[in-house]
Amino acid sequence: MNLYRQSIAFFGIALPLVAAFAVVGLCYHLKTRVVRSYENKMTNYKTYEMGRLAGLEIEGQVTRQRSHIDRWTKQLAEETASTLTTQLREITETLPNKEIQQTAFEPTKAKAGFGAVSAQNSSQIRIAFRGTFRTMQKAFLELETRMPQLQLQELRIEPNATQSSLLNFQVSYTAWEN
Repeated sequence: MNLYRQSIAFFGIALPLVAAFAVVGLCYHLKTRVVRSYENKMTNYKTYEMGRLAGLEIEGQVTRQRSHIDRWTKQLAEETASTLTTQLREITETLPNKEIQQTAFEPTKAKAGFGAVSAQNSSQIRIAFRGTFRTMQKAFLELETRMPQLQLQELRIEPNATQSSLLNFQVSYTAWEN
């Protein structure tokens, strides 16, 4: 029996133990890979789901703003100088005549300021007013609310030499167009 003891120990105990450890190690490695793959896929899914939900939310906001987008597109298609003249007339009619007076209006098709470095079509508009600070503040607020395509380029305020209660305002706008 001594002759077979070494073979029995090797083939009956050691080799099955090594094979069992190899199988257990292989199973552990496969389980680790599966868990890592699952976690990676869950992370990717959560990222995808957050992006999808954010996209749906933005799409809902855009859908609610559709009427405004159509109105803005129509407004950008109109001629800026005539629209601005109409808007200024409507605004000045609602304000006290003694506190606001338009003194100059100079629309130009030349690009200047931000419009000069942009590929978007634009024009430059210079307007001068005489009026009180509060009334002019209301007028500018109303004008920029009605015409969001106007971008203030320059604003100069100087005291009026003849009437101390009035100020001279010189405003330059870049008007974005289609």
